[in-house]
Amino acid sequence: MQGDSPQSLRNRKKDREDDDDSAPTPAPPQPPKNKWKNAWTRFLFSVPMIGGFILILWLGPFYVALLVCFRFTCEMKHRTHDTILQDYLNKLANYHRFISYWMYLGGFIAFVLSLQKKKYMVQFTLFGWTHIVLLCCVVQSHLIIQNCFEGLYWLLYPASMVICNDIMAYFFGFFFGKTPLIKLSPKKTWEGFIGGFFATMVFGVIVSKTMYQFKHLICPVEFDGSSLVISNCDPGYVFNQQTFNVPSGIQGILSLFGITWSSVSLRPIHFHGAVMAMFASLIAPFGGFFASGFKRAFKLKDFGDLIPGHGGVIDRMDCQFLMGTFVFVYYYSFIKSVSVNSVLQIIYGMPGESQVDLYNALGEHLSSRGLL
Repeated sequence: MQGDSPQSLRNRKKDREDDDDSAPTPAPPQPPKNKWKNAWTRFLFSVPMIGGFILILWLGPFYVALLVCFRFTCEMKHRTHDTILQDYLNKLANYHRFISYWMYLGGFIAFVLSLQKKKYMVQFTLFGWTHIVLLCCVVQSHLIIQNCFEGLYWLLYPASMVICNDIMAYFFGFFFGKTPLIKLSPKKTWEGFIGGFFATMVFGVIVSKTMYQFKHLICPVEFDGSSLVISNCDPGYVFNQQTFNVPSGIQGILSLFGITWSSVSLRPIHFHGAVMAMFASLIAPFGGFFASGFKRAFKLKDFGDLIPGHGGVIDRMDCQFLMGTFVFVYYYSFIKSVSVNSVLQIIYGMPGESQVDLYNALGEHLSSRGLL
């Protein structure tokens, strides 16, 4: 424009360059040779990753929890194997929430006392980042461990669906992908997203019918007073065949097609599995999109280079944390029920005198009802 100084023109040009840098730019298309090379690399390193995960599952819930959160399970290991520290650690376990809260308060007070003039913005930015890390890592790891202790099924089944969705979305996008899905991740396509959805739904039905046959997977982990064991449980309502009446409205719709169903017989886990499969294929990928945006903000390709073709460990777990949190919320909202095993776990944590009082009171109650 006329009247602009050379300095203002240079500043305007620099602002346009900054805007161009901040806007997401699609990745250039890969040559066919590099595309197949990357796919082959991903495949080669996927096999040992899946094999290692299966090995950890075979070793048991302790090692699964160790995989999720090392420090938490180190304390648990001492509690179950070190008889000298067992009583001491049991007492700490009873009050670990209270202790943890006061440790947090100590850090909070120290932060307030450390605030310095002209450094407020930097300090509060770091304070915010610290809480984001706690939310995304510590809290979600804790929830995933709780899923594991309710039965390895509630860890393995949703995790396998996320893995399936990731593989099948990559497969469909690799061969059929043409329409970009989201600017944050230019390689993601609608074809891969939709293909991954249908493949995950089918996979969820097939795997669910296989997994619930193994009590090692569906029975919760218990503390029997000396060690952690997988209980020999009754599969329970959710895994057993149930008969459900078909609503009259749906019966009317089915009758138009010559179908006369008044009731259906199925296992509730099939319905819950379908819900988890939909979440794994429609919502969980947004954890990956979030991670992609985070990496683009810092101009990173991957979070690490530990696994060739995949990136770092976080690159493989970005969707799993979102899925694990959903399973925890869903399980405790719609599936969890009071059982004899869960009551026994509470009784085992009571003092000996209280256990005796409970035994006497329960005996009197059952005798009065003529059950003893």
